[in-house]
Amino acid sequence: MEERIKSRRLIGKVLISEETGKKFGVISDLDYVTDSGELINLALTETTTHTSTLSLQQDEKGRLLMPFSAVKSVGDFVIVSEKDII
Repeated sequence: MEERIKSRRLIGKVLISEETGKKFGVISDLDYVTDSGELINLALTETTTHTSTLSLQQDEKGRLLMPFSAVKSVGDFVIVSEKDII
């Protein structure tokens, strides 16, 4: 059975690459569709030099946005697939 995780529990977790194990940064906020509650992006702080090599969008506060569609698993860390970053 798949465990459900409340979205606010994602804030403060470290984002890690599935392919390389490199750190992208720390999740500081969530970007979602108000009507449906669908998560769109994870806003990052404490980004690393590895993150700067990706073509990520920025929000109005200048934080890099990781597409939620790239998330593969959530536990102590949030694992994302670099190949799924659009």
